[in-house]
Amino acid sequence: MTDLDHDAGSYDRIVDELSYDYDGIFSADTIRQAVTDARQALEPNAKIHTFLPVLTARFAREQLTAAAQASGTQSKTVPELLFVCVHNAGRSQMAAALADHLFGGRVHVRSAGSAPTGEVNPLAVEALRERGIRLAEAYPKPLTDQVVRAADVIITMGCGDACPVYPGKRYLDWNVADPDGQPLEVVRDIRDDLTHRVTNLLRELNL
Repeated sequence: MTDLDHDAGSYDRIVDELSYDYDGIFSADTIRQAVTDARQALEPNAKIHTFLPVLTARFAREQLTAAAQASGTQSKTVPELLFVCVHNAGRSQMAAALADHLFGGRVHVRSAGSAPTGEVNPLAVEALRERGIRLAEAYPKPLTDQVVRAADVIITMGCGDACPVYPGKRYLDWNVADPDGQPLEVVRDIRDDLTHRVTNLLRELNL
């Protein structure tokens, strides 16, 4: 499938909204392609298809913003952090949420997966909820070239060589346990490990 033939009205509205927001930055064709690409990336793992247009709009917007930042047509006011794991369902989501919670406003955070799954690990959601952090709107999304090029610091966790390497960026590889299939007690330990690592990283960045 190469076009927005299903629920065309919903996707046309997404294109219209993004065309308004990115007027003068991207052409209508580029925006439509971004929406098509976002939908095709998310659809295979979509659990509830009625939510797909909303997630498509969010993902397309993230990709367009990252592309604009990477090209210099949209400036970055704070450092950009990218957390990457395999499924973007546990470690990277938790790390991104912790960074945003602890230092929101002083960094901008994204997360992605080299092989994203359909939903965020519910025990990761629960472990963060215990610290007053909500992951209700988080969703697994694929790693793209745009978000890597837009990032200043890229933190990988268990995804091997899936992340492309660009000069001038800082790369870190964290040896953090995977919460998939683990009981809540272990997921809490992973949460606390990530809290320590994220705090130290942001201190190193003088934030």
